[in-house]
Amino acid sequence: MAATRSDVVIVGGGPAGCWAARCLARAGARVALFDHSHPREKPCGGGVTGRALALVSADVGVPALPSVAITSAEFDDPRTIPATVSLADDTGSAASGPSLVVVDRQSFDRALLDAACRAGAIHRDERVRAVDAGTSRVRVETVRGTTHEADWLIGADGANSLVRRSLARRFSRGQLSIAAGYFAHGASSREIKIRFVSDPAGYIWSFPRRDHLAIGICAQGDATTAASLQAAVAAWLEESGIARGASLRSYGWPIPSLGAADLAGDVFHGPRWLLVGDAAGLVDPITREGIFHALLSGQYAAEAIGAARSTDAYARRVRQHLHPELARAARLKRGFFRSGFTHLLVDALRRSARVRQVMADLVAGRQPYASLKGRLLRTFEVPLAWELMTLEWGRHGRVRRARDRP
Repeated sequence: MAATRSDVVIVGGGPAGCWAARCLARAGARVALFDHSHPREKPCGGGVTGRALALVSADVGVPALPSVAITSAEFDDPRTIPATVSLADDTGSAASGPSLVVVDRQSFDRALLDAACRAGAIHRDERVRAVDAGTSRVRVETVRGTTHEADWLIGADGANSLVRRSLARRFSRGQLSIAAGYFAHGASSREIKIRFVSDPAGYIWSFPRRDHLAIGICAQGDATTAASLQAAVAAWLEESGIARGASLRSYGWPIPSLGAADLAGDVFHGPRWLLVGDAAGLVDPITREGIFHALLSGQYAAEAIGAARSTDAYARRVRQHLHPELARAARLKRGFFRSGFTHLLVDALRRSARVRQVMADLVAGRQPYASLKGRLLRTFEVPLAWELMTLEWGRHGRVRRARDRP
């Protein structure tokens, strides 16, 4: 069977792949998007931040999606009284567009796929089984036995990326987190709930969707199992009663969670191929939020291929604009979920309107980690800001002391 041909072939039809396809097709490129499973429900909270919505608002009508605009978030540490952070103004609507909406991922991903197809991308409902990136062209083969050739290849196929495994190196277990929990059908809310836990280090979440709750926990893959994580969520469900009487459906899924050194040494592009979104490890290692990074990296990939005709241009933008913030989060993560820090954080949230605003901006993606310590100092919650500084400074101090040993 003769090979079909496009300018760009994209493997993976999630947010990163669909947005790259949309941007390329609108610029006039011939795009083939291969995905046999999207759109589909995803085992995640489904939170989409205001900055992510701003990227796609012209193409994706969020009010028409099955979504919930979040009005508040409750933060809880077992050692202190919970604190509530408002994400809306006094009228009940977000002050300048929603800070956070929780969407049905199947519907959100469908809207992005439709936007790509409207722009001219061709969706091929086929599973790719092999990829090859030569010096003059790229080639993909599907399980149906079809072959497709193109000038460029974009791997947007998630944490278990076939493109990554074929052309670079797969993520190790220590570079992945495991997300596990339950969809609780028959229960809902307008408030997200966050319970900080130290073993495993992370947080349990409850995100309300239109007709159910998405409840889960995430921890490093080399430190836990999906079964133990689901047991931790089940215990919290029993304690909180948040989903009493609901029908529970379990889930588990890997999420990239790279350290600073991992990011610095990662290989995510070659002469005719590049990785975007989860396949490139572009996930916040503290919050595990990846939709914004998926969309933005898809846009960067499209612009690099369309204008610069170079994957090097894409790599430079990722390293300049995305990696530094993810690396800061990675350096803070190990101590961020210590009970001492989360206890201080929840106490400060309960006392201080200024700290609550910082947290609201962090949830919305408006507060970068680079200026987080300075902004907390300006709230005069000095113990909290100092503790946050020692999370990063203490790590660097240990590194310096190790280097200074004879």
